Amino acid sequence: MSENRPAVVLLSGGLDSATVLAIARDRGFRPYALSFDYGQRHRFELQAARNVAAAGGVEQHVVIPLDLRVFGGSALTDDIDVPKDRGEAEMEEGIPVTYVPARNTIFLAVALGWAETLGATDLFIGVNAVDYSGYPDCRPEFIKAFSELANLATQVGVEATGQFEIHSPLIAMTKAEIISTGKSLGVDYGLTHSCYDPDLQGRSCGRCDSCRLRLKGFVEAGTEDPASYQ
Repeated sequence: MSENRPAVVLLSGGLDSATVLAIARDRGFRPYALSFDYGQRHRFELQAARNVAAAGGVEQHVVIPLDLRVFGGSALTDDIDVPKDRGEAEMEEGIPVTYVPARNTIFLAVALGWAETLGATDLFIGVNAVDYSGYPDCRPEFIKAFSELANLATQVGVEATGQFEIHSPLIAMTKAEIISTGKSLGVDYGLTHSCYDPDLQGRSCGRCDSCRLRLKGFVEAGTEDPASYQ
């Protein structure tokens, strides 16, 4: 039973992670939210994460500074243009420049360390492999492999006093299904931020891959996107 068990939830401030937080609470977990200030292009998603955490009734919200700009290699952490106006077929061709090298591996590793200190064996992450944006660390194979690693690399796993589980409840959902699920759980998507390249006021561009997938999801879910667009 998950009733009142602690769980670490990776919270970016985006649509998917806000939904995952609501799912974790609905399943009876006590969520501890973890966000990263990793040198991303703007601060708006971090503020969104704070707002979502406050509204989501988390036990604690930790924001860890981990500046991945020292490596670069991504349009989100380097001086590389964010792709705009791409169709779905184009999005699915190879790994896009918005991929941050090993980001989910790094984030889950830190989340795993915090989970051990909390006595938690459940981690939640909002990866999705249906409305797929080409990221290798959003696939079921990755989640399965990291789950195996978690149970090999921890005291809990070695001493067999528990079993780590990486929950990825959105992985087989379309964006529309994610939005519908979140709405049914009371998620306020007006608090979330998804855009890779907003303006100085925080308004979403409506043209990057993330915006286009989000807008398509709201249309297919038959509801209005409350985000502010340029």
